Amino acid sequence: MNNTAVDPEPATAQMQASGVDKSNARVQEMFRQIAPRYDAMNHLLSLNVDRYWRFRAVRKLNLQRGIPALDTCTGTGDLALAIAKHAPEGVDVVGSDFCNAMLEIARDKRLPPKDGAKPVDFIEADSQALPFEDDLFQCVTVAFGLRNVADTDLGLREMLRVCRPGGQVLILEFSRPTMIGLKQSYNFYFKHILPRLGQLFARNDKSAYEYLPESVGQFPDGQALADRMTAAGMQQVEFTQLTFGVATIYVGRKPVPTDGSTTQ
Repeated sequence: MNNTAVDPEPATAQMQASGVDKSNARVQEMFRQIAPRYDAMNHLLSLNVDRYWRFRAVRKLNLQRGIPALDTCTGTGDLALAIAKHAPEGVDVVGSDFCNAMLEIARDKRLPPKDGAKPVDFIEADSQALPFEDDLFQCVTVAFGLRNVADTDLGLREMLRVCRPGGQVLILEFSRPTMIGLKQSYNFYFKHILPRLGQLFARNDKSAYEYLPESVGQFPDGQALADRMTAAGMQQVEFTQLTFGVATIYVGRKPVPTDGSTTQ
């Protein structure tokens, strides 16, 4: 679906007004503390469905040989590694994150690359100020990380800036199901069961698994997030719900210059 923006209120302002602390220092320290158990907790608390969501996301990408790809807020690198596995030969994949403890785990997962490509390169970087030149990557992705960026709209603009004209920006993020019955069960699990299990197994002093439902509940989803992508400058924005709306894949494209030229 194509969308037109209507000057939405910044997502960051909404979350700050609700009391959700997304400051860089708080989020960075929170993920540092839970890094050793992050993967195990994700797979447990999602009943392993998070693997399927990444599988679906990677297959939305129209990857071409010889052009690099970027995964932002890569965390422990699962999406970046899935992209590298699926990509044709000669696609160098970069994963960026501002929490080095997560990146250390990602680097330990690296497998030998396909012919013509380098191993996935994991670098420490803030998604609000990516250290890359304009128009570099054929796709820029983020999985379950955009809602943690202090300035959501700035994060979207940075993703678009480093994407090549005609390239894809892909977001995989939690969303809120609307089906009667599932909505109530999901809300109860997310607000009452998940935080207790998460805190029990991934002990930390930042209430990481209370932050998760709070951040998801205050973050725009569906058409609201698609509108923000359009407002950031993306075109042909589409979104696909997964698992009855528990997660959603959003894909937009960077406009091609009006003279028709493109670097892709």
